[in-house]
Amino acid sequence: MEKTLWEYIQSVKDQSPLIHNITNYVVMNNTANALLAVGASPVMAHAKSEIKDMASIASAVLINIGTLDEYWSEAMLIAAKAAHTLNKPWVLDPVGAGATPYRNEILQKLLQYRPTVIRGNASEILALAKSNSSVTKGVDSIALSNEAVQAALDLVNDYGSIVCISGATDIILNDSGQIYFIKNGHPMMTKVTGLGCTASALTAAFIAVTENKTEATTAAMALLGIAGELAEKQSSGPGSLQMNLLDKLYAVTETEFSGYLKVAME
Repeated sequence: MEKTLWEYIQSVKDQSPLIHNITNYVVMNNTANALLAVGASPVMAHAKSEIKDMASIASAVLINIGTLDEYWSEAMLIAAKAAHTLNKPWVLDPVGAGATPYRNEILQKLLQYRPTVIRGNASEILALAKSNSSVTKGVDSIALSNEAVQAALDLVNDYGSIVCISGATDIILNDSGQIYFIKNGHPMMTKVTGLGCTASALTAAFIAVTENKTEATTAAMALLGIAGELAEKQSSGPGSLQMNLLDKLYAVTETEFSGYLKVAME
């Protein structure tokens, strides 16, 4: 398994896929830098006049609803429709799902274009599947990954998407019944803004160059977790962790990746 996942990491570096991001402006710079660090080529474009053209030349599309507004939501729907029509892989990051009725309304519309991968924390996955009976805490999860497994399976069955529940344990599910568990990462990563958004962007880069989208998602999540673990060893706090994490995404070795990888499959 570790050899295969490492080959996917190399494929991103070798092929440098163009990733069209409609993401939130809190993390836009971080997201672009992370994509560059792993070898991908990011473009941030949300103007409605160019969305279709940009999606058509991209290798994959990322839609992240973090800083949603009326203009951007229309751009997201155009991009999702274009990706679906063109059979381009695309990732939906349902940031803050369940926080407001408007956010839920846009997410339900986006789901109709059947994202290749849905990546969110447990609370977001629960809300997206309408399985959340508790109050959502903005963009932070108040549930554990394993509490969202049934909700994730519902999304898999309804939309045919691969679903990644990120958290202390990342859980990845698909319509073939495979479930991957990743136990990489470090608690300090939750103190750096937007690393979930980074996970979604890296996932877009990996599914752009790999036929097996489930394994590609697994490779992307494992790489981010391992880079976080290695970076934490050199960091005194979230600020230096952010910088060191970027360097590790760029320079992680096969020996480090294989030595730290903690993946199990059911």
